[in-house]
Amino acid sequence: MAITRSDLDENGLLIGVSPERFRAVAMPLLFDQLNACCEGTIAVNRQAQIVWINDKYAARLGVADPRGVLGRPVEEILPASRLRQVAQGGQTPLLDLMAFGDEHFVVTRMPLRDECGTLVGAIGFVLLDRALRLEPLVAKYNQLQNRLAATQRELAQVRQARYSIAGFIGSSPAVSELKRQARRAAQLDATLLLRGETGTGKELLAQGIHNLSPRARGPFVALNVAAIPDTLVEAELFGTAPGAYTGAERKARIGKFELADGGTLFLDEIGDLALPLQAKLLRVLQEQEVEPLGSNRVRRIDVRVIAATHVDLEARVAAGAFRGDLYYRLNVLSLRLPPLRERREDIRLLAEHLLDEIASRSGQPRLELDEEALEVLGVQSWPGNVRELRNLLERAQLQAEGNLLGRQALLALLDTPPPATPEEAPSTGHAPLIPPLAHSLADAERTALQAALAACNGNRRRAAQCLGIARASLYNKLQQHGLGKR
Repeated sequence: MAITRSDLDENGLLIGVSPERFRAVAMPLLFDQLNACCEGTIAVNRQAQIVWINDKYAARLGVADPRGVLGRPVEEILPASRLRQVAQGGQTPLLDLMAFGDEHFVVTRMPLRDECGTLVGAIGFVLLDRALRLEPLVAKYNQLQNRLAATQRELAQVRQARYSIAGFIGSSPAVSELKRQARRAAQLDATLLLRGETGTGKELLAQGIHNLSPRARGPFVALNVAAIPDTLVEAELFGTAPGAYTGAERKARIGKFELADGGTLFLDEIGDLALPLQAKLLRVLQEQEVEPLGSNRVRRIDVRVIAATHVDLEARVAAGAFRGDLYYRLNVLSLRLPPLRERREDIRLLAEHLLDEIASRSGQPRLELDEEALEVLGVQSWPGNVRELRNLLERAQLQAEGNLLGRQALLALLDTPPPATPEEAPSTGHAPLIPPLAHSLADAERTALQAALAACNGNRRRAAQCLGIARASLYNKLQQHGLGKR
């Protein structure tokens, strides 16, 4: 069927030609024109199996015999092809960029339908002859792709844990036992609770545990709950939907749980989490599902949580300030980090390590401490633990006139004088150093626990009765004070 001169008027316009006849004539011509001007044409059936490919496209793809690929899934020849979606769904953009090796093809795809309108397949045309006109667009696309890849690499590096368990400095019996327990905990993919005073190195140990765990290749994401206002903690943890609340961003914000997917989420100062959020955190820990603020979308996640606190969670549970069910969910595994006053034999090693690190960062010559200065460090109470020691040594590095720091110069930097020895007390006139109340209470509690166990011949049930506390509380306190071994 063809259009003849009798079908045209004096101006060359069609007259008396039905739409059906025009379509029957024009469609084959349109296909022939597209096939001729394009660099490649390929067609698939509903199962996305190749049913036809022209010789030009086959040569471009390195296919020697076009008939040899008939019946094969299109992805075997074109891994980035989207003809399957078009053949099965019928929806496609007019133009698209398809990656093939180091190149990007400009393509158009169309669904194929039979006389009844039933979807039977799809056809794709490669418009490489138009690529030069789209060169600025393709260049910008490649530039954006490169920037995205670089940003993703930078984010991956930021979310990598930097420290190992070996980086937790110390060789005292308390630290050696802590490292042993930490290595064991690293292999157990369970929620972990780190307990210890501020400045004892809880995040450093958490990073070391992550790096030794099967999740080491995944991200390590840290969040200090106490450092964020209560009104923003939920958004930080679980993310937000676009416009979830007044002032929220118009695009979705990913929460820390989703960022840590496949890795570890470290929640510092978990004892300061507000009660309303404790219930939602408990659900996430139990179900491994997160629902962003203002969204109905629930996403499955795979995250190990390491929580840390310096407060007495048992006391907070008893006071109703912390949910008991969340406490038991967090306290599956528990490690206690000893304060610096309980491992004074590590102070020399810590001071040497910190001075090396401070000199490296500041670019100044390394500061040396004489023996008398080290003795002064060894008798301090260190309520701020390693963080306080680092701060003192940084100030010493900045204010020292030479490379050697002696006892008197160090005493001038201390906020409080060291405790006087019996020989020094009459001559110096300094009052003995009074330890903080929290330390005195901890020492008194430890002494009471030891006395109760001794009086009850090690029977913990009877010791708990004598002390007037629950047996579970006794076990927790024994572990907290390093008395957990029988």
